[in-house]
Amino acid sequence: MDSAGVVVRAFNPPVRAALHTRCPGRRRDDRVPSVVGRHARLELVFVHRNGQTVLAEAYAEPPFRVGRWFAEADGLHMILTSSAPGIFGHDHLQLMVRVGCGARVRLTSQSAMQVHPSPDGATAHLQSSFHVEDCAQLRREWHPLIPFEAARIDQRIDVNIAGGGYLYWSDALMSGRNARGERWEFASIAHEIIVRRDGAREYLERYRIQPNELAVSRPWAAGDASYLGTTLISGRLIEPDFAERVHIGLGRLAGVRAAVDRLDERVLLTRLLSASGPPFHEARRWIRDCSMSL
Repeated sequence: MDSAGVVVRAFNPPVRAALHTRCPGRRRDDRVPSVVGRHARLELVFVHRNGQTVLAEAYAEPPFRVGRWFAEADGLHMILTSSAPGIFGHDHLQLMVRVGCGARVRLTSQSAMQVHPSPDGATAHLQSSFHVEDCAQLRREWHPLIPFEAARIDQRIDVNIAGGGYLYWSDALMSGRNARGERWEFASIAHEIIVRRDGAREYLERYRIQPNELAVSRPWAAGDASYLGTTLISGRLIEPDFAERVHIGLGRLAGVRAAVDRLDERVLLTRLLSASGPPFHEARRWIRDCSMSL
């Protein structure tokens, strides 16, 4: 595997040859060989040009790769990919995304991220920052995070929105490898997401789950749930009756516990719990479809 970072400049979604284009001097890969594949960053810049959203610049250090992208009306859908089987203790991965004025971007993951334990109990670190400019739209839809037995991860997410920018955020967490009967056996998950609009904090979510120190399965915590999800919508006018309709609709789905809160006239928060995958994924799809009417 090439240890050097790769810079991409592409001006239209169909241009695939650009994925292998190098632009020396625009970025510097200053990693020492011993951390290649463990310390890495991915930078993506999307802009609105000639009536379309295009990937204007990209920089990827292995194991990150510049994933495939597809046109969606006047927007763009990109699948974020990695050549690694997951994230491990001592890993430090960084993701930086900028969505320019007028651009419409949907980012999805290639699969669930697996968090592997380290023999020395080290923590994996994942840091992400997203900048959504005025009149831009970012939809981020992630597969559930799967922490393995004894795994540790610390993930920090910083979202900055300008003016009338729009954000749809959907992430999820599993209690472990449920098919193997592994539930709440990881060592620690630390999670933080901060959403700011024009520099003012709009939403903050911060928690740390350490199953050895906390009875996660107690009734007023996760209960029997093995799938936990959060969806945040920010930047569109949300009528009170919309939040109520979403709450009632989710309540009709079997196998899912849900709560919907209208935090502000332009901020909607949804929480999901489920003991199994199919109803959980159905609920996430239902929320996504509802959001398209805003």
